Amino acid sequence: MSASMVPLSAMAHGDVVPQAVDTSTLPQLGEGWRDENPFKGNKEAIKIGTSAFAQNCARCHGIEAVSGGIAPDLRKLDRDCFGLKNEAKKKACYKDNDQYFLTSIRGGKTRNGAVYMPPFEKVFSQEAMWAIKAYLETRRETN
Repeated sequence: MSASMVPLSAMAHGDVVPQAVDTSTLPQLGEGWRDENPFKGNKEAIKIGTSAFAQNCARCHGIEAVSGGIAPDLRKLDRDCFGLKNEAKKKACYKDNDQYFLTSIRGGKTRNGAVYMPPFEKVFSQEAMWAIKAYLETRRETN
């Protein structure tokens, strides 16, 4: 994909072209957006998500998701859920975090007109986004 084909919003952090994510080995999810990660624990999705994160997200969120302070540390994304004793509440918490993740990656993050994270909805497929989330779940910090 040439820089001229990339939405301007995806170049918010400089002239960086998002790298394509090949999800052909994953089950295709169709047009409807899932509200929970269908690739939780899926080894192939984790492998794809690891590569996709390294190529597209690490420049801001840190190598292996260890933030250097530029952007949020995504290992802590759902840390509030981990210690919940009530399984129904824990499941609801993880689902809520999945929805937050998907909203963030699809729509990006803007505050006071400044783009902190570009939207990736027209850049990555749903499969690619959930693969990245599956990878992040392997990097989860529980404290």
